[in-house]
Amino acid sequence: MDYRNFEGYPDPTCYEALSLIELEEKKALRAFRPIIYVCSPYAGDIQRNVANARRYCRFAVEQGYIPIAPHLLFPQFLDDSDERERELGLFFGNALMSKCAEVWVFGDRISNGMAAEIRRARWKGYRLRYFTEDLKEV
Repeated sequence: MDYRNFEGYPDPTCYEALSLIELEEKKALRAFRPIIYVCSPYAGDIQRNVANARRYCRFAVEQGYIPIAPHLLFPQFLDDSDERERELGLFFGNALMSKCAEVWVFGDRISNGMAAEIRRARWKGYRLRYFTEDLKEV
């Protein structure tokens, strides 16, 4: 940005105002965080899987994203051992997935629920990214 106006004269007031606008725009861009869908195991060793999912979410935040992990939310009020409620949770997760920029798949094991989520993401053409349990992208 030039300190001078279009006629070539110094214009510090305009320069300062435009500089502040530019600074605010840069702050707004840095504040933008895409939403990502966290796909990782839940069933089986639930305590360990929940701890891992929380770690994956923290990793996403540190990478500049907003994580959505339905398997951390819905088991709070839906019973995963009840087939109808499990299906309802998967349905809710699919609805949330449609709001996400990407689907991040974590871990070395793909559970049945994860496989369904991955199939849906591929069918819808969502971007999939795969990570190990150690948070390394593959």
